Amino acid sequence: MSEAGTLTQEAPKAAQPTSRKIFMPRADVYETREAIVVLADMPGVDEAGVDITLEKNVLTLRGKVADAKFPEQKLAWAEYAVGDYERTFTIGTDIQSDAISATVKNGVLKVTLPKSQPVQARKISVRAE
Repeated sequence: MSEAGTLTQEAPKAAQPTSRKIFMPRADVYETREAIVVLADMPGVDEAGVDITLEKNVLTLRGKVADAKFPEQKLAWAEYAVGDYERTFTIGTDIQSDAISATVKNGVLKVTLPKSQPVQARKISVRAE
């Protein structure tokens, strides 16, 4: 990332005890003139299962997968582990935190972090008294 758009990966935090696995979703981060965009793979997560927080310049993405229930079936073999997702990033102060937006489609979470506009220089007129 350039200085204009700062986003760094946070070290994993100690997770609260849970019986579910927590996966770190793979993510792509790209920068445009207007924003930094994070794409995170969270298969099985819908908009109701997403929780995004920004606290002290730490962006936390969480996704909860609904449990699949098959009451009349007994699992014979499992190669796919079901669990939730969590990933954190440190963002720079040059982000408009009140304008962050997110969408989820087909298990891909897209978080858009708009950049703050640079302060424009302005001419100050002086009057004689």
